[in-house]
Amino acid sequence: MAGSEAAWQIAQRGGKVTLYEMRPQKMTPAHHTGYYGELVCSNSLRAAALTNAVGLLKEEMRRFNSLIMNAADVNEVPAGGALAVDREEFARYITRSIQEHPSIEVVEDEVTALPQERPLVIATGPLTSETLANALERITGTGRLYFYDAAAPIITSDSIDMSTAFFASRYGKGGDDYLNCPMDEDEYARFLTELAGGEVYMGKEFEKEVFFEGCMPVEELAKRGKDTMRYGPLKPVGITCPWTNKQPYAVVQLRKDNKEGTLYNLVGFQTRLKHPEQKRIFRLIPGLENAEFVRYGAMHRNTFINAPSLLQPTLELIREKEVFLAGQITGVEGYVESTASGIIAGLNALCRLRNKKTLLFPPETAMGALMNYITSADPDNFQPMNVNFGLFPPLKEKAPKKKKRELYARRSLESLTKFQDEFCTVLESET
Repeated sequence: MAGSEAAWQIAQRGGKVTLYEMRPQKMTPAHHTGYYGELVCSNSLRAAALTNAVGLLKEEMRRFNSLIMNAADVNEVPAGGALAVDREEFARYITRSIQEHPSIEVVEDEVTALPQERPLVIATGPLTSETLANALERITGTGRLYFYDAAAPIITSDSIDMSTAFFASRYGKGGDDYLNCPMDEDEYARFLTELAGGEVYMGKEFEKEVFFEGCMPVEELAKRGKDTMRYGPLKPVGITCPWTNKQPYAVVQLRKDNKEGTLYNLVGFQTRLKHPEQKRIFRLIPGLENAEFVRYGAMHRNTFINAPSLLQPTLELIREKEVFLAGQITGVEGYVESTASGIIAGLNALCRLRNKKTLLFPPETAMGALMNYITSADPDNFQPMNVNFGLFPPLKEKAPKKKKRELYARRSLESLTKFQDEFCTVLESET
């Protein structure tokens, strides 16, 4: 998504782009199609409200006519207070927009060495090929880091027992967009035992297991104690079972994975369990006894660099001018964050092309705060980061939590408007 977004931002402003994409000529362990922007984990782009940092980030991206946000808005599926998309139609929209753009030339081939043309944007995604990762390692002069990310399984809606599952939203917010499978204490205990003891796919011996907390495999959570899951993906708070009028002991939530509602994914159930184990264990969930799996969860490695030592907030490499990085490889975590980095890298690559000063996004904005964090964090303990209000500069006034979020959002959008007025108009003009 970051590469598509970077190409789009440049091309929409009159720049000529050559975009290299190895799929479908060469596939990754996680992708299933040759579509750009294929979602390999959840189909949710997370919270939509401006009072949530990622919702604010999405609004900032819309103000740059983001291709990915356009695709998401056109292909949205109901998900309460979140923005979720029809996975396949979303990717098709992005692919068509890129391939049909008159200023973008697509080359379907694997890049094994970094091109010599400048400016250059490297947005290779979380599954960078070994040869390109090695080339990137040579140009950065440092060993690469990596963590594990795991995708949740998808099941057919008609295989769900609707006499056990029910639609509801947490605390009654938004529509009843989530399908809930309630568990009593005994059902939960059995499920937890089987999940914690399930047979998992083991990575290669040389790969050290480093999990990002925001996308922890569900079986790892099950090993952390009896109530860890009940405070995580199986949290029952705010859910009322319609036939008991009580809060379940635990609840598994499912969300639509396409507009038609024929597919559902298990929310928060990213996993590295082996396929037979997924079928056996997840069918212990009440309502999913006969679940038909159309896609099993899968574990894959994500590669990212040590951004604080290597990147400027403009996403230009410190040691290699006119080379920009974008996406999860920079150390941002999440679909939306990765895409936002594509906007920044693309705009700054265009600045270099036109001999203009690169753009430093204000730290008061979600985009600027995130870039500031990944390029200024402790390089000895750097880990991927989602956007959150903790990254923003403190407000001058004190306010309750909800009001504070509103103030953050207002300040961010005001700052972004001023930033666009001052700098982006200059960028639009060719030299």
